[in-house]
Amino acid sequence: MLRHREIGSEELVHHFADRIDRQQDLNAFITVDIDHALQQARIADKLLAGGSPPPLAGLPIAHKDIFCTQGMLTTCGSKMLANFLSPYDATVVRRLKDAGAVTLGKTNMDEFAMGSSNETSYFGSVHNPWNRDRVPGGSSGGSAAAVAARLVSAATGTDTGGSIRQPASFCGLTGLKPTYGRVSRYGMVAYASSLDQGGPITQTAEDAALLLQAMAGFDAQDSTSLDAPVPDYAASLKQNIAGLRIGLVSEFFDPSLNPDINAHVRAALSELEKLGAKLMDVSLPNSAAGIPCYYVIAPAEASSNLSRFDGVRYGYRSKSYVDLQTLYENTRAEGFGAEVKRRILVGTYALSSGYYDAYYLKAQQIRRRIADDFSQALTECDVLVGPTTPTTAFLLGEKTTDPVSMYLDDIFTITVNLAGLPALSLPVGFDPSGLPIGMQVIGNYLDEGTLLTIGQRFQEVTDWHLRAPGEVA
Repeated sequence: MLRHREIGSEELVHHFADRIDRQQDLNAFITVDIDHALQQARIADKLLAGGSPPPLAGLPIAHKDIFCTQGMLTTCGSKMLANFLSPYDATVVRRLKDAGAVTLGKTNMDEFAMGSSNETSYFGSVHNPWNRDRVPGGSSGGSAAAVAARLVSAATGTDTGGSIRQPASFCGLTGLKPTYGRVSRYGMVAYASSLDQGGPITQTAEDAALLLQAMAGFDAQDSTSLDAPVPDYAASLKQNIAGLRIGLVSEFFDPSLNPDINAHVRAALSELEKLGAKLMDVSLPNSAAGIPCYYVIAPAEASSNLSRFDGVRYGYRSKSYVDLQTLYENTRAEGFGAEVKRRILVGTYALSSGYYDAYYLKAQQIRRRIADDFSQALTECDVLVGPTTPTTAFLLGEKTTDPVSMYLDDIFTITVNLAGLPALSLPVGFDPSGLPIGMQVIGNYLDEGTLLTIGQRFQEVTDWHLRAPGEVA
């Protein structure tokens, strides 16, 4: 519509601003800057009128509040950074801006991306637009809720153990976690540096391809960035999937799997079979060790990354201190929430003298075995498939007193991050309560194109991705 001048970017910004204002109860945004968005929209409208606009010219999007945005608050959902104005743009933000996207604001998130429900945010819980008594998933729950409620056309997220795919599943969206290093981490506040990866949360696979095209690519400012060519993802959407070998991971289809989720994922697989794909069974024998492995490595890296928040250089500073030691202690005690403190303590313990070999080193050895399992399985087939989550969206407050139960919601997604592989979550149905169900497709390294092709083919023959919450429809 923008390209055909059926609507202007400025008009779209006003449209979304009105929707954001009317659905503030979702608490999807931490910062909304309509005046700045309108400035960008007017520039985009001129480019669109000129006939040679950049690829995303005039498209209103939102960024997870973990991406630094120049002149705008970047809070990471934490009291520690509640007043932090970033002096620069993250590479992802800059690249999307260069592609013409208009930034509406910053979305709510679990504090420092630590959580699976978006209930650990200093700014309050996000509500799922399909049922406001339910969580939207985390940690990118604000982005997912905003896209699902049509408060914005698309949004960025980050995925450390499933934090793009799980909220996409809970909110009936398409969420893509790229290969580790495919998208620059520069300016993306670090949680666990060897696991974090930015990606898009959108309504469709086609939208995900458009955003990834702008986001992906080598960045000399990020030492973990992969120096690999970025393919034309839009072109990959035109391929067919006849003969594609799809591996059903036996560990993901355990007899204890929710029967509604099992039925809808298998129905989706039947649709892919009709399109010419071939199904086969595969195994990831070390996948059961994924959660204990992850919850040693991720907190260990977090304890190191979050040491920079000490009240000295930037961010929150306690008013109560008598020396440097008490400044550190009081600032961190007051500035961090309970889940962040829990993970810092776990991580520091795992790295401490006498425990490093027993926990951290052992977890890294298991991580290698998990990655080897994926490599072996992906020699037998082209992609791996299973449910994205073991349940649909749970009630707000249901798991806040049981961290282990919360951690288990990432059981199908965590191993993908440990291996550094790309994965896509697609909406494939609803449970009897009307809550969305997601299917996860896992690909080989740097093979996001195949995942997007599968998503496009599936969404051409189904309409799950077109369904919207009642308030929207």
